[in-house]
Amino acid sequence: MKVLVACEESQEVCKAFRALGHEAYSCDLQECSGGHPEWHVVGDCRHLITECCWICSRDPDIPDEMFGTFKTQDGKRHNLPARWDIIIAHPPCTYISNAGARWLFTNGKLNYERWKKGREGAEFLTYFLNAPCDKIAVENPIPSKIFHIPPYTQVIQPYEYGHPYSKKTCLWLKGLPDLQPTEIVVEHIPYVSSGSYTKTHDPKYKGASRKGGSAKTRAKTFPGIARAMAEQWG
Repeated sequence: MKVLVACEESQEVCKAFRALGHEAYSCDLQECSGGHPEWHVVGDCRHLITECCWICSRDPDIPDEMFGTFKTQDGKRHNLPARWDIIIAHPPCTYISNAGARWLFTNGKLNYERWKKGREGAEFLTYFLNAPCDKIAVENPIPSKIFHIPPYTQVIQPYEYGHPYSKKTCLWLKGLPDLQPTEIVVEHIPYVSSGSYTKTHDPKYKGASRKGGSAKTRAKTFPGIARAMAEQWG
């Protein structure tokens, strides 16, 4: 299968599909941190879903025979498929998640700039749901209702896939079955602390990723979930 993993610099999902023999590529505005630049495209992933790759549309000096190709981070060119077999997208959630909704209003007034960025984020997520592909999965936290994002298909947790953490994650699925749990971990703690956390709470609920973890680290897909996606959808 030809697999596009959009908005993924960690390459967790990309590597899981590659491990099973699929031709998978990750794409992000950032360079990859997963160690495989030969499988990563730096640029706007939407250009990999259209007829010509993003770099072709931006560089008039590229000869005709290179149209319909894309370049990976290692500098090599590959033929762009007429249609991806599966697209798995992880669009940014900063401005559209329910956890950030409290920042939309300050002193009772709407923060217009944040709302505008939220609308753009919602449109970006919806773009993937309507992409020209028969099998699509979009991953994000629970979204804020104010942006009217279509209903998600299911909710999964890391502790259902071998990790001792809870982190409620939504999946929007098209042409794919619900992701089934692979290894239930009974004892688990929150991976990300809630916005209402206070010092009076038990420290174990503060959120494991807060211990030296960055927002970039907290956004990475858990390997157990990535492996389940590859095994069940590939």
